[in-house]
Amino acid sequence: MTNIVFIGAGSMAEAIIKGLLEEEKVSPSSICVMNKSDEKQLHYLNAKYKIEIMCTKKLALQKADLVFLAMKPKDAIQACKEIASFLNKQAIVVSVIAGVSIKTIESYLGDRPIARVMPNTSASVGLSASALCWNEKINNVAKKEIINLLESIGTVKVVQEVDMHVITALSGSGPAYLYYFAEQFEAAAVQHGLSQEDARQLFIQTMKGAAYMLMKGEDEPAELRRKVTSPGGTTEAGIEQLMFHKVDEAIFACISAAQQKSRTLGEQFE
Repeated sequence: MTNIVFIGAGSMAEAIIKGLLEEEKVSPSSICVMNKSDEKQLHYLNAKYKIEIMCTKKLALQKADLVFLAMKPKDAIQACKEIASFLNKQAIVVSVIAGVSIKTIESYLGDRPIARVMPNTSASVGLSASALCWNEKINNVAKKEIINLLESIGTVKVVQEVDMHVITALSGSGPAYLYYFAEQFEAAAVQHGLSQEDARQLFIQTMKGAAYMLMKGEDEPAELRRKVTSPGGTTEAGIEQLMFHKVDEAIFACISAAQQKSRTLGEQFE
């Protein structure tokens, strides 16, 4: 992938660009970014990453090997209409737009190789959990190249497109849910006399350690919980309150609402 064009210059585009360059997957000269209106952001990206900005749309897209669609969902259709006539037939399109299906993108950009990826904001530190799917026009060589590029921002899981809505709810939006839990645990600890700094550091390390235990995969989450929960102990008292307040139901409702919103966003374009 020698020529990469980003349509959109927001936080996710920057995270991918940062990962590609830090992992030396491509050189700055091979990346071009165009954005509809935010020239300040474009100049920021140019200054920080030494990439090309505000490139001539026609020339850049005709030369592009890979095009990332990284605009907001509300701008997706108009952007596809504007670039359709300039794209060369061999260019691979990778969409990071939530909710917009490959079929919808094909209806505007034609019969070409198209992939969808759902990263999350942890891409900015190289720790994204990214789900990836594609149409039948993506050959095996291209599949490997796309995965290789996306691994610069974290892990990549190839999935069926039908699962992208729930994946959007789980890992796409997931960091926000964990930050919300961090807010509440921190506030509760401060209420009981702990300093905010100590509460934050202890909770961050607790999340890090728990995540590592899950990653080891030696025990199921329920078994890990059981091992921490001594009968009649402090953990049991806390778990009982979580159950009493139906936190499990709240989590199910959270995922259900988020995946339904993803479906609704997609239906607007079909």
